[in-house]
Amino acid sequence: MEWKCGAARGEVVAGGNSRGNRLDQLCDPTDVIIDKKRDSLIILDKGNRRMVRWPRQNNTSGQTIISDVDCYGLAMDNEGYLYVSDPVKNEVRQWRTGDTTGVVVAGGNGKGIRLNQLDYPTYIFVDRDHSVYVSDWNNHRVMKWMKGAKEGIVAAGDQRQGNSLAQLSGPSGIFVDELGTVYVVDSGNNRVMRWTKGARQGIVMVGGNETEEQSNQLNYPIGLSFDQKGNLYVSDTDNHRVQKFNIDSTSNLY
Repeated sequence: MEWKCGAARGEVVAGGNSRGNRLDQLCDPTDVIIDKKRDSLIILDKGNRRMVRWPRQNNTSGQTIISDVDCYGLAMDNEGYLYVSDPVKNEVRQWRTGDTTGVVVAGGNGKGIRLNQLDYPTYIFVDRDHSVYVSDWNNHRVMKWMKGAKEGIVAAGDQRQGNSLAQLSGPSGIFVDELGTVYVVDSGNNRVMRWTKGARQGIVMVGGNETEEQSNQLNYPIGLSFDQKGNLYVSDTDNHRVQKFNIDSTSNLY
């Protein structure tokens, strides 16, 4: 769905033809990015185990660009390479144009808690240096894998599930600014956290006020995004809404 600023109704821009595997259908899509260069959407169609490109003009159907892949999170770097998290193989792969298999850039050493392992990776973010940040769901942490690294660095959380400022519970949506500050949706704790580079604990940005429907509350949030003015947008899953928050300390966003 596309919702223009201030609109009372959204517009279907991909799918909308019931659940299925035709090229004009989607099944449990989990992530989407805009490819401005090609004026299209790139969508992870998780239920169909494929990645599809959907033109923003004449958008009646999509085109499969990667098939037979387990997928959850999607990112694109500044060179146009795509990164996909695989919660079955517990890895993140980089896909270049024309690739048929991709290259493992994080995880890929089985499910586990070691620094070279992941356990159900979900959302990902790639910075300007091609470091890959991964929300490591079942390990309740965010990992940073520098380009070419054989193991990751814990960027947020400490492998133990909890609700203290040093802990996460099922981290999902993620964003990293140019100072290395990690913004992560702490789904199980119904809050969004900010972790400065090297910090041992985070700061609650929004939420964390029980699970109701008030404007300062979230109920199982999943995704987040920022606009160019630093406003924070959070998909508030069980409240069936997207919340917008005005955040003051976001001057270093990409």
